[in-house]
Amino acid sequence: MSYQMAADMLERRGVSLASVAEIVYILQSAYYPDLSMEECLASIKAVLGKREVQYTLMTGIALDELAEKRLLPQPLQAVMEADESLYGADETLALGITGVYGMIGLTGFGYLDKIKLGIIGELNDDKRGIHVFLDDLVAGVAAAASARIAHRHEGAKVYPHVTGTE
Repeated sequence: MSYQMAADMLERRGVSLASVAEIVYILQSAYYPDLSMEECLASIKAVLGKREVQYTLMTGIALDELAEKRLLPQPLQAVMEADESLYGADETLALGITGVYGMIGLTGFGYLDKIKLGIIGELNDDKRGIHVFLDDLVAGVAAAASARIAHRHEGAKVYPHVTGTE
């Protein structure tokens, strides 16, 4: 699998990388005023280039698609159709993506899961399909890409190394 296959999976489900980049930009531009959309897209592509992210996307998207076709066993099918708030497996899967870039990815995901910014909210509210996993997976990708920018940005503060005490 490749970054492009992951991007194609998202596109097939109505998620453009540009829509995810908008979220990343909103999350990070207050901290990095010179941040560009190109940097946000590059960060998303780097996240999607990780095999564990690709496998996570593949798994969540497949479960959504199987639920749309009513091919899941009961009671899982009913839980997916209702987008049961206590289900939690969707968030658990997405947390695997955020963990790639540490605690900042986790906090970013929690924020996005709560406010449902941009395409995340659109997917959450779209009743034409089942996006139980996809909205959280997109939040996970956006949070990880945002955390990656925070970790790598040239404006990130560097602290001097202190050796011992005397």
